[in-house]
Amino acid sequence: MPALVFDCDGVLADTERDGHLPAFNATFEEFGLPVRWSDEEYAQKIKVGGGKERMRTLLTPDSIAAAGLPSAPDALAERVAAWHRRKTEIYTGIIRGGSIPPRPGVRRVAAAAHEDGWVLAVASTSAEASVRSVLELAMGPELAAHFSVFAGDVVPRKKPAPDIYAYAVDRLGVDPADVVAIEDSRNGMLSALGAGLVCAITTSAYTGEEDFTGAGLVVTSLGDPPPREIIARVLSDPFGVRPGPYVVPADLAALLAADAAAADVADVGDIADTAEADGVEADADAADADGGGADGGGARGGAAQRSHGDRDSGGAASDPAAEGTRGPDPRPH
Repeated sequence: MPALVFDCDGVLADTERDGHLPAFNATFEEFGLPVRWSDEEYAQKIKVGGGKERMRTLLTPDSIAAAGLPSAPDALAERVAAWHRRKTEIYTGIIRGGSIPPRPGVRRVAAAAHEDGWVLAVASTSAEASVRSVLELAMGPELAAHFSVFAGDVVPRKKPAPDIYAYAVDRLGVDPADVVAIEDSRNGMLSALGAGLVCAITTSAYTGEEDFTGAGLVVTSLGDPPPREIIARVLSDPFGVRPGPYVVPADLAALLAADAAAADVADVGDIADTAEADGVEADADAADADGGGADGGGARGGAAQRSHGDRDSGGAASDPAAEGTRGPDPRPH
């Protein structure tokens, strides 16, 4: 059974600039912290996974002393947790206000995937309350009820670590090879790939210039048909899925099939390499049994010292160009 797992911020809605950033700054103001993140500064902060983790980037020895914060680690951690709880309250209020629209195509694709029997989920390192508020905004209450939500501190390491996706796959009971992750950032992509998933990217406000090498598909959005018509512009399509102007579940199924085919090719190549190495060792062992190599000497070195370069009994290296090379598997397995 295929599964479609969405990231939250930047994927379901473009929430970073108009949701999280003002919520962080409002929190800093309420707690009397002498900092306000600019748009340019926040563009760098989003590379840090997790809201509390972003707040901790403020905590230099000088800033702790200037703000009169406790120096004891436990007390400081509780202070950050209090900031983050308040920030989540402010953020969810912004989302409930309806000023941030869902991203193009997310509800359409999720609804169609649900009808086609896909398992639906969200995997995010944002606070669960924040994620659920965005999910309901993007999908509506009825469709949102069909989603599993994996968020916040359910795993110890945030993206780009693979923990949240590995946790989601385990809890959903699905094969990683049957899962498409929809992400908007390089960190998110690395997290999905690290868990063995194929990843499609919809670039967002802060991520358009990031390196998405390894993604199976990169588009500007999932797109929507008229009357709201927004075209999904393809930025990278290494598997040749060739989606139309609006991404549909069939495109994501094609992405899974192409990824599986690429993995099969890699596996066949690995088997061929193993068989070739075994054949070389067998030839060498036979030559040793007949009395030695080209120099007429005794047995050669042990199997642990043999290499693909040892093509004849004298150990001469073969021409690397004659062996050929295989392209790398685009997804870790």
